[in-house]
Amino acid sequence: MRVLLTRPREESEQLAAALRASGHETVISPVLEIQFVEGPELALDDVQAILATSANGIRALARRTARRDVPVLAVGPQTARAAQSVGFRAVRNASGDADALADAVRNRALPDAGALIYAAGRERRSDFEQALVDGGYSVRTEILYDAAEQPVLTREARAALSAAALDAVMLFSSRTAASFAKQVQAAGVAHHCLRLIALCMSEAVAEALEPLRFREMRIAAHPNQDGMLALLD
Repeated sequence: MRVLLTRPREESEQLAAALRASGHETVISPVLEIQFVEGPELALDDVQAILATSANGIRALARRTARRDVPVLAVGPQTARAAQSVGFRAVRNASGDADALADAVRNRALPDAGALIYAAGRERRSDFEQALVDGGYSVRTEILYDAAEQPVLTREARAALSAAALDAVMLFSSRTAASFAKQVQAAGVAHHCLRLIALCMSEAVAEALEPLRFREMRIAAHPNQDGMLALLD
């Protein structure tokens, strides 16, 4: 397949390499770009675990501390791999979404054993934190990165859409889907989506694509990158 990738640049390039190894072709047009928040060294002495809902949270965290001995509870396999790649030694994978990560915290951490640091982006689910606080946990949310919306598709993506040179587009979040819909409408290429398969992380992602129409829409069985890759089979 010829696949349009909409994740931030670094993640899209890693995903493109995996897809090329499987025989797919890719075009990259990041809908969001990651901007790390600068600041002092994070204090981790009273922390029993780090919570991460994205690989970007891990990358941002690694810029703000040299310590790698604090356990990491990661939302899914991609985030877990990111933590391992920057040297964290104790990494657990919740294999799901934010709700699964909250369940993993309840199974592996005690409310009175120390604080939890949430390595968060500026756009995040506050109900995830609140559910843990309601359960008696001390949660310290650190805003470590922002995801800035890009106003336009890349020139390569516009050309590929116009030339019917794409088979599918991968969309990992509702915000990405909504921004992609705005981009293609602004570029005047929305009607070309009728040739594409929309590969969506969840039903909510698919709904955020309104009013675009696609040849087919596929929803990942599992809300992570592995689930998305399975949609290409």
